[in-house]
Amino acid sequence: MLRRRGRFAELIARQLDLFRQEHADLLRQCQDALAAYERADRDEAEELYGDYVDLVESGTELLADVRDGYATTLDEDAAGEYELAFNRAVARTLPPFGLEIENR
Repeated sequence: MLRRRGRFAELIARQLDLFRQEHADLLRQCQDALAAYERADRDEAEELYGDYVDLVESGTELLADVRDGYATTLDEDAAGEYELAFNRAVARTLPPFGLEIENR
């Protein structure tokens, strides 16, 4: 059975690949911050988790900027379809950033 891809699938895949390339340091910082939190003693854990959340929020904002910038080039119906597809792709391929992308 063939899986049908949406009309924005290729575009979004390229946008997310470019995001990964341009923001590789941020992605690495997120991984490092999560690892530090997971290794932390109870006394340090809250602060380290806050550091992780701050990094994830920064990445989520950057992704929302990409999404919103492109959506402005589309008519209202297409923009809604694109935004939904973009949010789903982020949640699937960049899970930490997918948790809040719909709220941005």
